[in-house]
Amino acid sequence: MTAAASSDADLIAAHAAGDPHAFGELVRRHRDRMWAVAVRTLRDPDEAADALQEAFISAFRAAGSFRAESQVTTWLHRIVVNACLDRIRRRQARPTVPLPEEGGHEPSVPRDAVSELQTRMVVQDALHELPAEQRVPIVMVDVEGYSVAETAKMLGIAEGTVKSRCARGRTKLAKLLGHLRNPSADANVPGSAPGSHPQRHWEGR
Repeated sequence: MTAAASSDADLIAAHAAGDPHAFGELVRRHRDRMWAVAVRTLRDPDEAADALQEAFISAFRAAGSFRAESQVTTWLHRIVVNACLDRIRRRQARPTVPLPEEGGHEPSVPRDAVSELQTRMVVQDALHELPAEQRVPIVMVDVEGYSVAETAKMLGIAEGTVKSRCARGRTKLAKLLGHLRNPSADANVPGSAPGSHPQRHWEGR
C-alpha cells in the first residue's frame, strides 16, 4: 500500500516504526486545514506559520505516543491549537496593528464585494477582541464546524466549558457587532436570528 493510500493512523504507525516518508504525507494531507485554524486563531500569518511549524515538530516527536483513542486530525488540531495558545500567551502585551485606511488608489471593486469585505474585516476584528479562551472554541465550533464534543477533546476541557465559553463569546460578539445591524440589513447580518451561531455564516471552513 502506498503512503497516499494509507489511512492517517497507518501513517502515524509507519512514522513511529521508522518510515521516513510517512509523516511528510500526513503533513501534506492536513497542512492547509491546520494552517486555516492557526490563522483564524492568531490573526497573523507570520505567527500562524511559526505556530504551525512548532506544532508539526511537536507532532513529529510525539507520534510514537499516539494511541488511536481519537482521530489523527483531532490529535493534530489539539497540538496546533496548543501551539497557537502558547504564542497568544507570549504576545499578550503586543499592541494590535490597526487596519490600513482606504486610499484613493485602490482598484475598483463592486459595491457588494466591498461591503462583504468590510463586514468580514469588522467581524475578524471583533473576534480578535475576545479573550483567547473564548475565541478558540468559537473558531473551532462556529468557524471550523466541529462539534462541542470534538472541540472539548481537542482543547482538553469539558464539553460544558466549551459551551459556556462559546456562549460568553457570542454574547460579547453580539455587542461588538451591534452597529452592523439596522432595519434594512438585519436579514443579511450573520447571527441576527435568535439562537444562531454568529461565526458560522461569516467564515466558511
